[in-house]
Amino acid sequence: MTDPRAVHSPGEGYAAVAIAASAGGISALETLLGELPAAFAVPVLVVQHLDPRRDTLIAEVLARSTALTVKLAEDGEEPRSGVVHIAPPGCHLTVVAGGALALSDAAPVHFVRPSADVLFESAASAYGARLLACVLTGTGRDGADGVSAVCRYGGTVIVQDPETAQFGGMPMAAVGACPEARVLPLEQIAAVIRALVAAPRR
Repeated sequence: MTDPRAVHSPGEGYAAVAIAASAGGISALETLLGELPAAFAVPVLVVQHLDPRRDTLIAEVLARSTALTVKLAEDGEEPRSGVVHIAPPGCHLTVVAGGALALSDAAPVHFVRPSADVLFESAASAYGARLLACVLTGTGRDGADGVSAVCRYGGTVIVQDPETAQFGGMPMAAVGACPEARVLPLEQIAAVIRALVAAPRR
């Protein structure tokens, strides 16, 4: 992939918000997304671990809690501002060169597909310092390698406080992988995301 640091300057602001969650994540996503406005200036990309053997109503469930448009991501589509693009069950969600979304049935990573690591690593490569990544409640360590990549590319990482998360495994692993991450209670994360996206970057 093209090095995004050669394409995007820091002054352009954030290009996307990527969020990962697992156990307890639906409720956490409802809280966070419910505080983002319909006119949110960037796309939101979500990996929530789901049972691939079952049809999912996650888009419909989350849509009841937020003013944003919520949909399952589609292969080849362009991410849109004010839209939450959710990885479908059983598919990795990635951002490819040029910014389009891609779905893959490649092998699970850390036993899960979709994987937060896959999303974060591809988005970090595509957006560089213009990516804001967030890890919410969940078990295991999915997302830790991904936030490490986000940090290396100069992006911003926010992690739900493991002490207040319903399941602290993923947040704890993320903090360990990116010590400079902002660690916040769930109820404060949306306000910080809104402020970061709205603020001009130097």
